Amino acid sequence: DDVDRAYFAVFDGHGGVDAANYSATHLHVNVGLHEEIVKNPAEALKCSFQKTDEMFLFKAKREKLRSGTTGVSALIVGSNLHIAWLGDSQVMLVQQGKAVTLMEPHKPERE
Repeated sequence: DDVDRAYFAVFDGHGGVDAANYSATHLHVNVGLHEEIVKNPAEALKCSFQKTDEMFLFKAKREKLRSGTTGVSALIVGSNLHIAWLGDSQVMLVQQGKAVTLMEPHKPERE
């Protein structure tokens, strides 16, 4: 279609780089192929995080991998910004020199 889109993501591996590398390789593909990417980009991000996690868990069990990762992604669709994250990774938006809070990171003390 004629809608401009941009995708950005950062992953912070825990206990090794396997999960972070896997996520960096597969999350954007899952987002791009998700059936809701055009109508509901936020849902596509959420489902793609879940799918990528399930895919890595299958690989990790098969190959006896023991790493994990946090992650944060930004999907810009036209003039709309969609943020998805897992763990304590964070994203910051600076608008006219001022920080705009977009999210509250996942922390052990949060319900």
